[in-house]
Amino acid sequence: MAKRLGISRSSLYYRLKLPSKDLKLKTAIKQVMKDNKAYGHKRIAIDLGINKKRVLRVMRLFKLKPQRMRHKKPDKPEDKGNAPLAIPNLIADLVVDHFGQVWVVDFTYLWFAGAFVYLATVEDLFTRQIIGFAISTKHNVKLVTAALLDALSKYPAPDIVHSDRGSEYVSGKNMDLLKVAGIKPSMSDKASPWQNGYQESFYSEFKLELGDPNACESLGQLAEAIAQQIFYYNNKRIHSALKCPPAVFAKRCELTKNALNALKIINNSAECKKRILV
Repeated sequence: MAKRLGISRSSLYYRLKLPSKDLKLKTAIKQVMKDNKAYGHKRIAIDLGINKKRVLRVMRLFKLKPQRMRHKKPDKPEDKGNAPLAIPNLIADLVVDHFGQVWVVDFTYLWFAGAFVYLATVEDLFTRQIIGFAISTKHNVKLVTAALLDALSKYPAPDIVHSDRGSEYVSGKNMDLLKVAGIKPSMSDKASPWQNGYQESFYSEFKLELGDPNACESLGQLAEAIAQQIFYYNNKRIHSALKCPPAVFAKRCELTKNALNALKIINNSAECKKRILV
């Protein structure tokens, strides 16, 4: 048969290895996607420790797509009777290079049991960790100050807190809290949500991965689901800009800082000994 076909006899017994490898990789990709619903091919590749082009090829081959069903965000209530404050955007051209330099704050809406539930969060701009949050059935100053107080109960006050110009953030109580804590307020320009895009980006992915809030049977269960999702985001989910989870990035930065401080102490000690000998 091989002779009549004009081909090598050995080729009749050859079995391609690539299909079996692709099937094995498909299984691994599906497992990562199951645990991380919004991962695209780049973060899946980081998780598996392989080339992103290979992951993309296999995902296209087997038509694997991340769950990216975005819901339309309800219109945010207009500011009510607040005179515009002369508070500039302090982070527009700021180089953020350490934890506690800038915290960004915002809140979002979740539709649950026929009404809105509100989630306010505090994010460290350097490590991208969510370091404080609060949940309420009302969007008011108590919601946003509760989230900030949650963060302040665990970490020293930052240099700057950045927000939009919503009525909750320009309120006297919120401003008083920042003043007492020794924090400089910073705000986006009016109608410029992209100037607080870090929180907007977080909420976009957060809602995708949280899923339908109405799958929870009670407000308590929803609060627990939110807390678990924030823990997942901080400790397990690969951040596309950091190439690792925010908490892992923060730990690496802390270890690097400690190593540099130790090296500085050693160098200073060696310099002192040198001077004594001289």
